Amino acid sequence: MSETDTPADWWPRMSDEAANAEARRIINDVYRPTPPPAPIPTSYRDDTEPPAVGDAAPVWQDDRRIVPAWAAGTAVASIGIGAGTTGVGCGIWLVLKGFASMSVTGVVCMGVLLSGIAFAALSIGAAFSRAKRSVSKHVYTGPVTEHTHVTTHTRGAFARSHTHLHN
Repeated sequence: MSETDTPADWWPRMSDEAANAEARRIINDVYRPTPPPAPIPTSYRDDTEPPAVGDAAPVWQDDRRIVPAWAAGTAVASIGIGAGTTGVGCGIWLVLKGFASMSVTGVVCMGVLLSGIAFAALSIGAAFSRAKRSVSKHVYTGPVTEHTHVTTHTRGAFARSHTHLHN
């Protein structure tokens, strides 16, 4: 086909009746109803006996998975954070519900909540103050004598001093 040729020059010629018959055939083929495709199976079970390989019987192997320490720690931390968040959310809900109702019950709920927070702060502060001033008492039942002997040697051109403490 050259640049000057048109499709009419190389396309085979048909009579109008043959072209109409071919068009009608193509249209009928396109719009002909087809039966629905067969359903595709979603599972298959093969009941044939597997071939025996070797002479040993199969041995049951237990599934014993070991959880790494970091995974167990992450799980425990997630549970703790979830429980703490739930507690804080319930406390906030109680506070807001107490503010909303402002009845005798609401005032009592607010008082209980605030006194609980104050009690927790007081107990934590008391624990820290007692931990700071730890007192240790030594009780001896017999006589105590302490003998200390100090020996000092100063020798050398640069006068180094060596002190030895003997108890």
